[in-house]
Amino acid sequence: MVMQKKKFMSIIFTVALFTGILAGCSGKEETSTTSGEGEKQETLSILIDNQTQVDGIKAIAEAFEEKYNIKTEFETRPGGSEGDNLVKTRLATGEMTDLIFYNSGSLLQALNPEQNFVDLTNEPYMEEILDDFKGSVSVNDKVYGIPATPTQAGGWLYNKKVYEELGLSIPKTWNELMENNEKIKAAGKTPVIGAFKDTWTSQLIVLSDNYNVLAQNPNFPEELTANKDKFATTPEALRSFEKLEEVYEKGYFNEDFLATTYDAGMKMLAEGTGAHYPMLTQSLTVLATNFPDQIQDIGFFAQPSDNADQKGITIWMPMAIYLNKNSEHIDAAKKWMEFYVSQEGVNLYTSKVKPEGPFAIEGTELPEDVYPAVKDMAQYFDSGQIAPALEFLSPIKGPSLEQITTQVGSGISSAKEGAELYDKDVEKQAKQLGLEGW
Repeated sequence: MVMQKKKFMSIIFTVALFTGILAGCSGKEETSTTSGEGEKQETLSILIDNQTQVDGIKAIAEAFEEKYNIKTEFETRPGGSEGDNLVKTRLATGEMTDLIFYNSGSLLQALNPEQNFVDLTNEPYMEEILDDFKGSVSVNDKVYGIPATPTQAGGWLYNKKVYEELGLSIPKTWNELMENNEKIKAAGKTPVIGAFKDTWTSQLIVLSDNYNVLAQNPNFPEELTANKDKFATTPEALRSFEKLEEVYEKGYFNEDFLATTYDAGMKMLAEGTGAHYPMLTQSLTVLATNFPDQIQDIGFFAQPSDNADQKGITIWMPMAIYLNKNSEHIDAAKKWMEFYVSQEGVNLYTSKVKPEGPFAIEGTELPEDVYPAVKDMAQYFDSGQIAPALEFLSPIKGPSLEQITTQVGSGISSAKEGAELYDKDVEKQAKQLGLEGW
C-alpha cells in the first residue's frame, strides 16, 4: 500500500472517499493535503471515545483550521474496558493518532505516559492550568495532558423552590443539613433522593466528602496508597461512611429508594417531590434536556463538614488530551493544544455545549447563561475551596464501592462494617497494581 501511495498518489486522492478506512490511525503516517490555493495543509488526527459530546471540541477544531490551516480528523473508539484496551493496543503497535482523548487520574498510569506521550510541563500555557488538574495528568513531576472538558463536582443538588417554600438556608454544617432534612420530611417531601437501582449513585455521599477528609487529614491519600492508613481506622475517612448511614437511619431517603432509578431521581428533583440529590454535576445536562423548564430551579452546595469554618467542594477532574510522542506533527499539535485551552477555545466550546462545571484553566470566564448550579460551583473555585476526588490523588479505588455503599445506605451493613469491607476491596486492587507496601 505504501508503494501504491508513492506511485499513484493522484489515483489515491481520486478514490479517497471510497477507501476512507485506509486514512488513518498512525501518528507516524503522513497526513498532509493540498489546499485549493496549492498550499500544503497539515492534518492532525485525534482519537476520542464515542460517549463524549463532541460539538464543542469540533467547534474548536474548525476555528483552529480556519486560523492556522491545520485540519483535525476525528476517529472514535468504544468506551469502557473495550476502549481502554484499544488505546493500549494502538500505542503498543505504533498505530496511534497524533492526539488522544483519555482519562486523567489513576487510569492514565496504565498507558505508560513517559514512554508514549510528549512532556508538556514547560509549555507556556501550563501556567494557567489548575495545579490540581496538572497533578492528575503527571508522572514523576512531568505534565502530559491538557483539560479536554470542564470539571464537575460531587455534592448536593437541591430544589430552590422547596427551600424557598420552607424558608430553608444553605447548610453550613452537616448538622444543619440534617435539620433541613427533618423540616423537609415534616412537610411531606422526600429530604434525600435515593436512586440505588442504579448502584453507582449510592457512592456520592462517601465520595463527595473527600474535601472534608483532606481538610482534616491532608496526607490520607498518600498514607492510604502506602498501606499506612485505612478507611475503617481513620476517623475522617470513616466519617464519610457514617454520613451515609445517618441519612438512612433517620429515614430521609424515599421509601422505594432501592427500586428508584437515576432518571426517576432526576424527575423527583426537578418536580420538587425530592429536595436534595447527592450527585455529580454531570447530571445537569440530563436535567436540562428532560426538564428544561425546571433547570433554573436547581442549585448546588458542597457536602457540609462538621465544622462551619471548613467549606469546600470535591471535584472530578475532566478528561484530558495527550500528544503522541511518535507523532510526526508535534509542533502543529502543540499549537492545537495551546489554542484549545485559550479563552477563545473555551468560548467556542461553550457556544456549543453548556458546561457542567468551571474549566480547569485559571482566568477563563464562563458564559452568563450557565446553569445556576454551575454558578454555585464557581464560587468555590473563585475562593480556592476545591479538592480533587480521592481517585485523582491515589491510584487505588476499589471496584466494589458501589455495592458496599448500597449496603451501608440501606442498613445491611453499618458504617464501620462498610469501611472495613472497602479496605479489603482496596487491598485487592493495590495488590493487583503491584503497589509497594501491600
